Amino acid sequence: MSTTLSTGQLPHHQASKGVWAKPRAWQQEAYDLYTQRGPRDFLAVATPGAGKTAFALRIAGDLLERRVVERLIVVAPTEHLKQQWADAAARGNISIDPAFSGKSGKTSRDFDGVAVTYAGVSVASNALRVRCERFKTLVILDEIHHAGDAMTWGEAVREAFDPATRRLSLTGTPFRSDANPIPFITYAPDDELIPRSASDYAYGYGRALADGVVRPVLFLAYSGDMKWRTSAGDEIAARLGAPMTKDLAAQAWRTALDPAGDWVQKVLEAADKRLTEVRRDVADAGGLVIATDQDTARAYAKLLAAIVGEKPTLVLSDEPKASKRIQEFADGTSRWMVAVRMVSEGVDVPRLAVGVYATATQTPLYFAQAIGRFVRARRRGETASVFLPTVPTLLQYAAEMEVERDHVLRPPSSEDEDEDALMQQAEQAETMPDYLQEGMGFQALNSEAAFDRLVYDGNEFGGELGEDETEFLGIPGLLEPDQVTELLKRRRSQPKRKEPEAASAPVAEPAEATYERLGVLRRELNGLVAAWHHRTSLPHGAVHADLRRACGGPLAVQASAEQLQARIDLIRTWAVQRGATG
Repeated sequence: MSTTLSTGQLPHHQASKGVWAKPRAWQQEAYDLYTQRGPRDFLAVATPGAGKTAFALRIAGDLLERRVVERLIVVAPTEHLKQQWADAAARGNISIDPAFSGKSGKTSRDFDGVAVTYAGVSVASNALRVRCERFKTLVILDEIHHAGDAMTWGEAVREAFDPATRRLSLTGTPFRSDANPIPFITYAPDDELIPRSASDYAYGYGRALADGVVRPVLFLAYSGDMKWRTSAGDEIAARLGAPMTKDLAAQAWRTALDPAGDWVQKVLEAADKRLTEVRRDVADAGGLVIATDQDTARAYAKLLAAIVGEKPTLVLSDEPKASKRIQEFADGTSRWMVAVRMVSEGVDVPRLAVGVYATATQTPLYFAQAIGRFVRARRRGETASVFLPTVPTLLQYAAEMEVERDHVLRPPSSEDEDEDALMQQAEQAETMPDYLQEGMGFQALNSEAAFDRLVYDGNEFGGELGEDETEFLGIPGLLEPDQVTELLKRRRSQPKRKEPEAASAPVAEPAEATYERLGVLRRELNGLVAAWHHRTSLPHGAVHADLRRACGGPLAVQASAEQLQARIDLIRTWAVQRGATG
C-alpha cells in the first residue's frame, strides 16, 4: 500500500547510491563540471545514444548520497520512458516509482523518487510543487524541449518545479525556433541580438562519432516514377525527388508511401536484404520501419511478413502493452519492428541496425529523433543503414547530421508554424494526419522504386554508384567509418565503367558528351566542397545547401551544367575572398 512521505523522512534502506560502470570521457567531463559548479540549473546537450541517462543518474546518486537532495523527480516524454528510467536507476541502486500518480501525491517510502510525464505535470503541477517544497528535490527534465511544445506544458513545468533544490535538464535533439521560452533554460543574445539557448555542456554527434560512442549512418535514398490521381480527377506522373511544386512533391511522396505500390515493396525488400547481410556478423541485429499512421503501419507489417516469412513486432500506441512489445523486441532476436511514433525519441533498442523512414513527417526534430534510434554503437566497425525516399528536405537533414542547433527565441515563420503543426499531429495522433487527408479524392495509382543515391559523412554519392555497389557498405567489421568515406570518394573519382558497344551500334556523341560534362562538373564541385569543408569545418551538406540557396536549382545530381558551373564559380569566389582576408 502507498504511504504519504512526511517531511524529512528518508527511504528505509541505507544502501549506497550510484554504483555505475566506468563513465565515458564526455560523461566524466560533464560530471566534473557539474560537481565543480554545484549549479541549481544545468543544461546538458548530448547526441542520442551518448548516454544521457547514465550521466544524469550518476549525478542523482551523488546528490542523494551527500544529502544535497532528499528526493528525485524524473520528467520524461512518454509512459514507456518512465519505466526505462526506473529500470536504469535500479541498476545504480536508486529506486524510482514509474507508476506514481501526481494527483494523489503518494508513493511508498521505499522509493527515492518518482517518474512522471510532461503531460502528467500539466495535470498535477500543484501536487508536484508541494512535493518539491516539502523535500529537497532534484528534478531531471528529460528531453526538456518538450516543455516548449505548448504554453500550458511550459507553465506547468515552471509552476511545479520552481521550488526545486536542483534542476538538471537534458536534450539530445535539435531545438526548433519559436517564441516560447523553455523553463529553466538560460538564453543569451547571438550576433544578431536574437536570444539563443546556452547549454552548460554539449556533446554533439560529430564528437561522439569520433569517440566511437555512436555509429555512422548510411542513408540509402530511393527515387522512382510516381503516378496519382488528384481530388480534381487529374492524373499526374512525376519522378520522386525531381523539381516540382511543394504540393506536387508532397503528393509524389504520399504515392511512394502507399502500401499498395511497388515503391514500398521494393524498398522493404532492399532493407531486409541489408539486414540479412548485417545479421551474418551480428546475429541479433534488428530493423525498424517508421510509418505515418496505424493503417499504413499494419499494411507495412503484412508486407514484411510476406517478404521475411516472420511476423514483425507491431507498435501502435503509447500503452503498457506497446511498451512491453518494444521491450520484448529489444531483448529478443526477431528481425523487424513497425511503429508509428513509439520509438521516435528516447526508446533504447541498441540492436537496431537497419531502418526505413516511411513516414511523411519532415520536421528536423522528428527526423533527428527517428535517426537517433539507430546510432547507439555496441562495437567498433558498426554502421547503421537507413532507407528513405528521395525528398530534398530529408536528404538535407541526412547530410547535416553533425549540425548542432540551439533553441532560438523568435516568432516562427508561417512555414515553421506549419511544420510545428505537422509535428504535433504526428506525435499526438496515430490516425492519418489532416495534412494527408486533405482532398480525400486523392488516389495513388502506381509507384516504382529505383536506387538514387547514398548520403554518408555529409557527402552525396549518386550516379557513380549502382545499387549493387552499395551492398557491402555498412557490413559490421568490414570497413571502419573513415575507410568507407575514403572508398566512396575514390569510387566517385573514377570514371564510370561503360559497357562495350557492338560494332554496328550507332554512336550517340551528343548524349555521351552531356553525361561526361555533367560528371566532370559534379566531381569538380564535390572536390571544392570537400576542400571548403576542411578549411571551414562546415559539413559538406551545409556547404551544398548554401550554394543552392545562393545560386538556385535542385540537388547537384539533378542540376544542369549551367547550374553546376554557377556553384563552382561561387565557391571559388569564396575561396579567393577568404584568402584575401587571411
